[in-house]
Amino acid sequence: MRIYKILPAIMTIGAMPLVALAQDPSIVTHEPATMSQVVDKIVEQEQAEMITIRKYAPLVETYIQTVRPDKDLGSVPDGDKYFLGRAELDKGVQLQPLIKGHGRNGGNEGNVTTKLLASIGNIFSAEFLPRGFLQMIYLDEAAFDQQHYKFSYAGREFLSEVRCLIFDVDPLPNTGKGRFSGRIWVEDQDYHIVRFNGSYRGSSRSSFYFNFDSWRENSVKNEWLPAYIYSEEGNVEYGVAGHSAFRPFKSQTRLWGYNLNRQQEEQSLSSMQVEGPKVKDQTEAGNGYSPLQAKRAWGRLAEDNVLAKMQRMGLMAPYGDVDKVLETVVNNLEVTNDVDIQPEIRCRVLMTSTLESFTMGHTIVLSRGLIDVLPDEASLAAVLAHELGHVMLGHRMDTEFAFFNRVRFDEKDTFHHFGFARSAEEEAAASQKGLELLKKSPYQDKAGTAQAFFKALQKREKEVPNLISPHLGDRVPKLWASAAETNTQQTAKAGNAIEALPLGARIKVEPWDDRLVMLKAQPEEAVAEYEKMPFEVAPFLVYLTRQNGSAMSNDSRAVAIKTENSPEPAIGKP
Repeated sequence: MRIYKILPAIMTIGAMPLVALAQDPSIVTHEPATMSQVVDKIVEQEQAEMITIRKYAPLVETYIQTVRPDKDLGSVPDGDKYFLGRAELDKGVQLQPLIKGHGRNGGNEGNVTTKLLASIGNIFSAEFLPRGFLQMIYLDEAAFDQQHYKFSYAGREFLSEVRCLIFDVDPLPNTGKGRFSGRIWVEDQDYHIVRFNGSYRGSSRSSFYFNFDSWRENSVKNEWLPAYIYSEEGNVEYGVAGHSAFRPFKSQTRLWGYNLNRQQEEQSLSSMQVEGPKVKDQTEAGNGYSPLQAKRAWGRLAEDNVLAKMQRMGLMAPYGDVDKVLETVVNNLEVTNDVDIQPEIRCRVLMTSTLESFTMGHTIVLSRGLIDVLPDEASLAAVLAHELGHVMLGHRMDTEFAFFNRVRFDEKDTFHHFGFARSAEEEAAASQKGLELLKKSPYQDKAGTAQAFFKALQKREKEVPNLISPHLGDRVPKLWASAAETNTQQTAKAGNAIEALPLGARIKVEPWDDRLVMLKAQPEEAVAEYEKMPFEVAPFLVYLTRQNGSAMSNDSRAVAIKTENSPEPAIGKP
């Protein structure tokens, strides 16, 4: 028997945890090392890291929002760009695009390997280069050493649970264009660079190097792999006009899928079992299957084949805790409406930032970006109710994918083979069914926040056309934006709340194995209007940990730096 379930407080408004600054005098250390010795180890480790990452081919997603000044909010989105591709790191800074232009969603069909063209009008007089954003995973591919850079020790800092040494880095004179200038954070056990913040020097009238903040995360193999990059130029919120050749912008770049094939091979081998004969009581058991059972099994096989293909590519997250949260909400909708759907409804998460949702048979799929921006559980329930409506109305998927040869194609052709968008008639019917489900659900009393979310999305759709343009399914339904049933009191109450969250507010992606983790940030007591940032790009503040669990231990490998004759001596040849 199904029962109504109460979710833990994971769909409440929260803020990202702040970096903890610390200098712990109780740290046990080796005999102090000179800065020159420490820098030698950092350089050696970084050079080894550059060799290591070339064996990987992660997925890369870059989302850019141009911004304009707003007298009340500081800045607001005013156009956007989107890129999704596979990084071919063994070839240097190379990208294989997975989305050719913007396809059927109304954008350009330009060559996104070389440029990101404007999505609406003539937004840019210059072109954004996807490879330029991927380049930000590197400090210096060829010559990060003391012959090309000056290193200045700047102290210590904890980045969440990882204790770091800080160095300011600047290229030496006459060492060439494109050298990094900024600050690096180095974990103090093995001298991996875990974060660097700055820019490449040498911008000209025809090309620009943007400021960026690049983060790496620890994998199970004690490798620190590029994961998140935030870039920003011409911050109009603080009155900085920026370069006249391009509009002010903010961008997020994410990398994941480093261990896709290896992980699946290991799981397949580890799950092999040798079963002995089992004696079963066949007194009441059947000896066959009905046509209905066969039909359901055939549809389920088609769903499973598509899910497996997309997970192998890194487009679908492996089943985990976030999926269970979605299934709990679906269960609550079914129980309170006295509905029992067979085969059982499953939920999965698409890895991309674009806002979309769709069904594949009895599997409901929501994008990570959509879950990120939903303000509360009631808004999540509204989206899931719409998709549950598709299932209850029998809106089917093409079961040709039950044939295995139908899912055997090159990944660059994925968005030509897979498409789960519905007709306008089916969308309207599902919206109506979804509203009926919500009226009898435990989320009806909180409908005001859901309505506010859909109205905010409708208000912003012209400014973020690529964010709301789906690649596999349908746009987020507007069922609550036009729902006259919501009473005035609910709407007014929602007006004082956060309508939608910024991108990355709810879910963290583990770049090594694609696991999704629901963030547990402390809620803010008061949020100013300009801090709400609905659907906006925000800086990354990554909660760093070590996979081996020794993040905060007072281990003997921690380093104390002997500064010799100066508190901040420079390392490097003049």
